Amino acid sequence: MTIYTEEQARAILDKAIKFSKADECSATLSGSSGGNVRYALNNVSTSGYVSDADLAIEVAFGKRVGTATINAFDDKSIEAVVRRAEELARLAPENPEFVPAIDKQAYKSSTTFLDKTAAITPEYRAQVAADCIEPCRKDKLVAAGFFSDAQTFSAIANSKGNFGCQKSSGMDFTCTVRTEDGKGSGWVARNLADVSKFDAKAEIKTAIQKAKGSVDAKALEPGKYTVIMEPAATAGLISFMMFGFDARRADEGRSFLSKKGGGNKVGEKMFDDRVTIYADPWDTNAAVLPWDSDGLARERTPIVTKGKVEYLQYSRYWAQKQGKKAVGQPGNLIMVGGDKSTMDLVKSTKKGILVTRTWYIRMVDPQTVLLTGLTRDGTFYVENGEIKYPIKNFRFNESPAIMLNNIEEIGKPVRVGDDESPFVMMIPPMKIRDFTFSSLSDAV
Repeated sequence: MTIYTEEQARAILDKAIKFSKADECSATLSGSSGGNVRYALNNVSTSGYVSDADLAIEVAFGKRVGTATINAFDDKSIEAVVRRAEELARLAPENPEFVPAIDKQAYKSSTTFLDKTAAITPEYRAQVAADCIEPCRKDKLVAAGFFSDAQTFSAIANSKGNFGCQKSSGMDFTCTVRTEDGKGSGWVARNLADVSKFDAKAEIKTAIQKAKGSVDAKALEPGKYTVIMEPAATAGLISFMMFGFDARRADEGRSFLSKKGGGNKVGEKMFDDRVTIYADPWDTNAAVLPWDSDGLARERTPIVTKGKVEYLQYSRYWAQKQGKKAVGQPGNLIMVGGDKSTMDLVKSTKKGILVTRTWYIRMVDPQTVLLTGLTRDGTFYVENGEIKYPIKNFRFNESPAIMLNNIEEIGKPVRVGDDESPFVMMIPPMKIRDFTFSSLSDAV
């Protein structure tokens, strides 16, 4: 078991800091315990339980920094890892952008840990797999998916007296259902803090319905279309857009929020009036640790309000250089929406395309945040408020900065997890006009 109490964590971190002879020392102790089950071709392929913890040390002599990590916590091992970090620091060149360790922070705890989720058993995981596999076998469909859960803890301390410790828990589920001939594909995913809100039997019905419904897809000409984007389809684009909210990139002309001639566009209206995005570590649906990777305390932060940019993320170095205050980098993104479901948006659409999922998203141009990627696992043509037939997948070339100016309707936000995103996200389904599909894709 590698989930330590606050008292145990503090004792390990205090030892590490006391062992250090450097000008300053910061230590992070983190650990996790969790299980998983993976299935494919309607059979469980692997299941497992992983438990681990490690101690990371960062020391500085002047502007020379060294780091080292270890996963043994007896006194001898702790002293050894501190000495290794110090040895590396003495060998390192001076860092011209060095900033000292953070001062003592005031952390307000967030609700990141739920006993129900932390208590998930192997039997529960096996039942999730069975609940997905059995209905697919009956319908002559093929299921492949992954369910994982974990409880974690993170503890931080430094030689200036800062300390924080908090536990977290969560679960993640994804399942792809294919027809036996591989011509139809449906997908579903859930990322939750509270496992009591998860129902595998209900979720798999969505993937099954889309797999059946996506057979014999027709080809539409590439071009600009009205699209109904499910939350998972939109989340990846918005996550990529957030790289442009870095203050240094914007100030140095490397972001869509850069001004010609220098400076940034904070305070300018960049999106539709209905676009409001904020970060809040204490949000009950998407709580995150109250500190970031540097240990800076997070705050409730308005990012975009009614289309106007209100925030850029300042690293500690760039904040010091620009005379700004550095606050903890957001750990979640919450986009305000309405009450309508994805299907409600479909019903109000005269002609359009329903997009289940986007993937393989890559940046084309950071200064316009132009992205390219593909649709997959269920793309459908909509006419007069009804899903008429499946269509072949598209490659898209679109900027979320433009997309969020072409909103026709916004639905109810749901929690979305994305392995490639640093954020927990609450994203609504959206109806977008003039979304650009550049070519067809034969993949299902």
